[in-house]
Amino acid sequence: MLVNVKNQVESPDISRILEYAVYSDEDLLAEAIKRYQEDREAQLYALKHEEELIGLIGYKMEDQNALVINHLAISPEHRNQGYGRGIILEVLYQEKPDRIIAETDEEGVDFYRNIGFVIETSSKLPNGVERFRCVYEAELHEQEE
Repeated sequence: MLVNVKNQVESPDISRILEYAVYSDEDLLAEAIKRYQEDREAQLYALKHEEELIGLIGYKMEDQNALVINHLAISPEHRNQGYGRGIILEVLYQEKPDRIIAETDEEGVDFYRNIGFVIETSSKLPNGVERFRCVYEAELHEQEE
């Protein structure tokens, strides 16, 4: 079950998991913490099991009912067990967006592709890292069922 942890973003447990989503970059972590503290629209939820923090998702609802994932992280000992997919499904059920959009690197693109996202574009950052835009058309998939 997802638990709203936005008001706990600075706690060691939450920031430890959020750190995985920003590649252990202290500046990016500080920026992410500030975003959740200051942006009223930004949401931060954690998946907990028996009080153990499994992972988290940070997102914001944008125009045209699109949910944009800013951060998605699962603790290393819980990866490849379906928790990331489960978090996205819970948020999909909770928010009911028409589409979900995520941007990721080469390491994460297969995760999104494997759970039904379409990889729309890729670009390179100035440091040479390739980024991918992943989109899940929720409305389309709901009509197919």
